[in-house]
Parts: sequence; C-alpha cells; structure tokens
Amino acid sequence: MLGVIIFGFRRYLSQLAMLTLVCGHCNNPCAHPLRKAVTKFTLFFVPLFPVRVVYSVQCTFCGTTAQFGRQRADELMKQAPSGGGSLPLPR
Repeated sequence: MLGVIIFGFRRYLSQLAMLTLVCGHCNNPCAHPLRKAVTKFTLFFVPLFPVRVVYSVQCTFCGTTAQFGRQRADELMKQAPSGGGSLPLPR
C-alpha cells in the first residue's frame, strides 16, 4: 500500500503598526508599515508550527525594506502609540 504525505510551508503576513520614520535610503520622513512574517510548516494544508519569524519595515516613498529581529521590533512598537516619532531607519 502506498500513502501520500502532503507537506509544505506557508507564509503569514501581519501589519503590527504604521510608523513615521526617516528612511536611511532616500532620507524622507514618511510612513513605514511594521510587518511580521511568520513561515509555518504545513502537513495536509494544516499549519502546525512556525519555522521562521521575520520583522520588517518598508519605506512607502522609495520602497526600501529593512529586516530585523524581535528585539528591534519591540523597540519600534513602544514608539508607535506615542505617534511614532522620527527615528532613523535601521540599515
């Protein structure tokens, strides 16, 4: 008897906040969405567990994207409720 196992990966994106930052590439103060991308292992199209988590911000003016870890994302989230401020974009 031969069985078929279907497995793979699926990426889930969520926007955590909208920040006002100064872009390190174009030097314009503009909106940067703070996003969380979680890649999960799937078995028979059912997501089971995360295998990778990436946080990123993207400049809405020039499109430059910067990725970083959870610690930097937490620092940026603390800035978000107070209006975002004017922070330099991480390189």
